[in-house]
Amino acid sequence: MSFSSDEVNFLVYRYLQESGFVHSAYTFGIESHISQSNINGALVPPAALLNIIQKGLQYTEAEISIAEDGSERCIETLSLIDAVMPDVVESRKQAAVKTQNVKSEPSNTNGEGETSQSCTNHTTNMEVDGGVEIPSSKATILRGHESEVFICAWNPTNDLLASGSGDSTARIWNMNDNSNSANQLVLRHCIQRGGTEVPSNKDVTSLDWNCEGTLLATGSYDGYARIWSTDGRLVNTLGQHKGPIFALKWNKRGNYILSAGVDKTTIIWDASTGHAKEQFAFHSAPALDVDWQSNQTFASCSTDQCIHVCRLGMDRPMKTFQGHTNEVNAIKWDPQGQLLASCSDDMTLKIWNMRQDSCVHDLQAHSKEIYTIKWSPTGPGTNNPNVPLILSSASFDSTVRLWEVERGTCIHTLTKHQEPVYSVAFSPDGKYLASGSFDKCVHIWNVQSGSLVHSYKGTGGIFEVCWNHRGDKVGASASDGSVFVLDLRK
Repeated sequence: MSFSSDEVNFLVYRYLQESGFVHSAYTFGIESHISQSNINGALVPPAALLNIIQKGLQYTEAEISIAEDGSERCIETLSLIDAVMPDVVESRKQAAVKTQNVKSEPSNTNGEGETSQSCTNHTTNMEVDGGVEIPSSKATILRGHESEVFICAWNPTNDLLASGSGDSTARIWNMNDNSNSANQLVLRHCIQRGGTEVPSNKDVTSLDWNCEGTLLATGSYDGYARIWSTDGRLVNTLGQHKGPIFALKWNKRGNYILSAGVDKTTIIWDASTGHAKEQFAFHSAPALDVDWQSNQTFASCSTDQCIHVCRLGMDRPMKTFQGHTNEVNAIKWDPQGQLLASCSDDMTLKIWNMRQDSCVHDLQAHSKEIYTIKWSPTGPGTNNPNVPLILSSASFDSTVRLWEVERGTCIHTLTKHQEPVYSVAFSPDGKYLASGSFDKCVHIWNVQSGSLVHSYKGTGGIFEVCWNHRGDKVGASASDGSVFVLDLRK
């Protein structure tokens, strides 16, 4: 057996991507010259590094548990750190030998003089405490992607589900007639090289539908944003970023697209021409997220810990919010565009408004990094004006929290997930919240009571969850290359 440093670097690079450390993966990829290796990333399965580590751990456990005569000894499961410490491995081996000697005299027999098996593997179906497990008959698995699927988004007017993957494609799945994976459009992200189009071999990092549902915008690690029609035709290629695009959004009018890149800039694009209207270079480090406040005003956040509010035609930020002590992962304006929420690796969630420099609320309840946030589609100016406005936050501490914004209090802590939570999404009526975690589970919660309503376990860690426009289907994308749709109709 042999392996090269390039192979190890690639597996670490992929692990960082799959774990959501996008900018860390980018930096590591540059320093280790990943792009110059001859490894075909499309052939490397998701979670490859974890799988090979797990096999090594199992091999170490087998070394301890298998006696010289081939019989099996029961041992306590090794932790990963224990497995790399020779003294610990040797002491476990000696303890296993002593235990086997003590048990050599049969104490429990089955009537034929044979000792009953002392090691038993218990497997149970997933139990949902207080909720109903969604049956497999209500889940449609969409297969076709050849690598992890980072993002998914429903068309706002019909049941077309878009997904973006590490296989350098986006796909549009037609679920209007409960279609299966055969009914998909593949949007191949290619670049011009020597006068010919070749696959970019870069991840699709972001996607967003325009309000009419007629166009899909995608952002890629190859530095290009692209606009596609619903029939899979490439309408425009937007190329002015120097490096990966981490986020992009349409404005409500549908005439501009906003993007954020590792090159520390944000760009407003004219969607009809594909030309950059204005490039904003106010951040001192990669820009991670953007969100429109109005059709010409937006906010951006960065690893530089700053949030800028900018407007088309202005040569400096309208407002700069400072207060986070680590990189700011996501920002979201409330439905009325009055409050701006931000979340950070500093484990805090902050709420800002344009009338003051300091944050309105500094919410400190999570115990690890907060990956993303979402506002409920409720309150004044929404289709649900009589329902209170709620903010949700998803954290690497495996919890989701629901916040009452006026007082800045946590009203529910949702604790059923076992791994980092990467995505949350409110149903269109604001009554339910879907959450997706790397524990492979999608949970659906009652927002008012905080109780678990439905649960489904997929086959890979969940990167994204989203609701269709009617609120009767939930889409999810996973680390194993799968996309699935949960039908919540009775």
